[in-house]
Amino acid sequence: MDNVTIKPRGSIGKDFIPKEYLPDDKDEYYLRNSQVAWPKERWRHLRSDEIERLVRNNNASDNWNDILVTYEFNPDLIRNTEFFGLVRIGEIRNVTLEHHDLQMPVGITNSRIVSCDIGNDVAIHDVRYLAHYIIENRCILANIDEMHTTNHSKFGNGILKDGESVDVRVWLDLMNETGCRGILPFDGIIPADAYIWAKYRDDAKLQEKLIEITQNGFDSHRGYYGTVGEQCVIKNSRILKDVKIGSHAYIKGANKLKNLTINSTEDESAQIGEGVELVNGIMGNGCHIFYGCKAVRFILGSNSNLKYGARLINSFLGDNSTISCCEVLNNLIFPAHEQHHNNSFLIASLVMGQSNIAAGATIGSNHNSRANDNEIQAGRGFWPGLCTSVKHSCRFASFVLLSKADYPAELDIQLPFSLLNNNAGKNRLELLPAFWWLYNMYALARNSWKFKKRDARKDKIQNIEFDSLAPDTVEEIIHARGLLEIWTAKAGLLSKGDSSDGRSDEELSKIGRELLNGDREQAASLEVLGDKMEKSKRKAIIIKSYEGYHAYEDMLYYYAIKNLLDYMCVNRDATFASMCEALKGERERDWVNLGGQLVPAKDADQLRSDIGSGDLDTWEKIHERYDTLWEKYTLRKQKHAFATFCELIGTGSPKVEQWISALDRAVTIQEFIRDEVYNSRKKDYENPFRQATYRNMEEMTAAIGTVEDNSFVKQVRSETEEFKKTVEEIKKRK
Repeated sequence: MDNVTIKPRGSIGKDFIPKEYLPDDKDEYYLRNSQVAWPKERWRHLRSDEIERLVRNNNASDNWNDILVTYEFNPDLIRNTEFFGLVRIGEIRNVTLEHHDLQMPVGITNSRIVSCDIGNDVAIHDVRYLAHYIIENRCILANIDEMHTTNHSKFGNGILKDGESVDVRVWLDLMNETGCRGILPFDGIIPADAYIWAKYRDDAKLQEKLIEITQNGFDSHRGYYGTVGEQCVIKNSRILKDVKIGSHAYIKGANKLKNLTINSTEDESAQIGEGVELVNGIMGNGCHIFYGCKAVRFILGSNSNLKYGARLINSFLGDNSTISCCEVLNNLIFPAHEQHHNNSFLIASLVMGQSNIAAGATIGSNHNSRANDNEIQAGRGFWPGLCTSVKHSCRFASFVLLSKADYPAELDIQLPFSLLNNNAGKNRLELLPAFWWLYNMYALARNSWKFKKRDARKDKIQNIEFDSLAPDTVEEIIHARGLLEIWTAKAGLLSKGDSSDGRSDEELSKIGRELLNGDREQAASLEVLGDKMEKSKRKAIIIKSYEGYHAYEDMLYYYAIKNLLDYMCVNRDATFASMCEALKGERERDWVNLGGQLVPAKDADQLRSDIGSGDLDTWEKIHERYDTLWEKYTLRKQKHAFATFCELIGTGSPKVEQWISALDRAVTIQEFIRDEVYNSRKKDYENPFRQATYRNMEEMTAAIGTVEDNSFVKQVRSETEEFKKTVEEIKKRK
């Protein structure tokens, strides 16, 4: 087959849609005409004197009758340009466009234009090939090698056009390298969509319907033109092919952009910078990609960034996230993810957001067999420390912090808010439960605040729970306390020469509770071992199990009372009795994180069932269901909080005295949070090694301030006083 074929010269810009795909009653421009809002009456043919002036300015056309213009048209502003096919040019006035100190005169010079619609006051200069594009008003296109659209363009959507075989469909292989969790990208996709598609592979009806819904969500006809929204600037770039660009986007110095949808608005403008290469992707509003980044088969959530040579392949990066320098392959990453270091590597993982991957971290890719890498699943708040190596397959509860280490075997860490350490000297795994609460309160308390503050999305399609204490993490805490009870019971029995064999989990839990609620020194003397935490024969030691157990209890109390106070504040006429009546019920134990939004598992199952049955037959309807569930979430969380409170006090019918006592305890916990936020931050200021770089304390204070000046410390103190006032007010409502 010839790579380069010969066609008649007059064929340029003609027969864009192959005849076999053109409806009988349509011409090749019917889809193009449907894409523009300009009325037919806007256009007119060139006058003879205008053609003469165009020719005099070294312009050429294969047919001047195919050039249509508006009534406000200045041919002197078009020079050294070739036109092919039907070209419609909006108002061209003798004015200048300016963007970031770049000034370009309106007009068209030194370019080749093939079958395009061009809006009002557009500057096109040194665009060597521009074909089958609709350019909106007040755009600047300058110094571009090639910018064109094919008749089968899909703009990054994983659909098929008429006549195409299934093997050309673009899939994203998320969560592992095998392709068994592949999803089809589409404009408007959010992490929740990707999760239900990639996770529930055993639901055959769901999988079939999601492909059908995606395909039916887009027109399969050939012949759509690429679009550039109003007030876009594209300059000094090489190749743009099959790219749909929203308004107010800024693209400079890109190497290659192919098969993309770049969403952009005036309030959330997209930016793409020097050396960037993007292929087969969808970008949400407000994304920024700069400095040599490469992304192939990817989705970028709204308000997310790629910088400094990042490589993103076969991955979904959720909203409000940033990846710099590193390599990220085959991942589904929920919102608020940070990864900033050239020597970090993340592969074949489900990371459920609010996460941070440190320098030198290698998450996955152990390559200890000839098979593909398997998977890592990490709950919210996953934070592997510097130079951490973790192998497949692993599972981590929420807010697990991994200390710097090369973890030699697969892990299953079910205790949230913990610090995990590989003690190579003693050849054992160590876990400190509730570490964040006990020793790093500043970071824990600040997390929820900073994620909300950094959420710059204008259109918040993906609903996100930012609070670290929420139904998902609370259920993990309850489960973790149960494990600590069983493990402590085994340690206690072993210390007496007794065996736990033959005892049920209920019996062990009772023994463990007595030990953990008894003498602290006795509990501390036990060597508590965690079961099935690591695929190895070495010990997995639980450090400070007593402190962790009681810290978990405080976290449960704080979550419960804080949410019940929210209910009382919203419902001004509510009393303790009416609150109990409104919120009573069984505790919802199983919650699903749908891309950042928490829903009861039964609702996620119903969602899947309704998609499989065809009741939800469009992505719009599916997103409406997410929103409906989100509207119910606050009350459901409050009901979950009430059920948690009832479990903590051991009755389903709490009395007023128990409520008052719990409120007082919540105040004590809030004061503990206030003090620990201060103390954990104060360590940074009192550390003599940090002080060593300054000549004196005056220089240090001038450079970094004091802990008393810290804005978040002040904020938590203020919140504590408000919390105490609220409690006093609620106490009066018996």
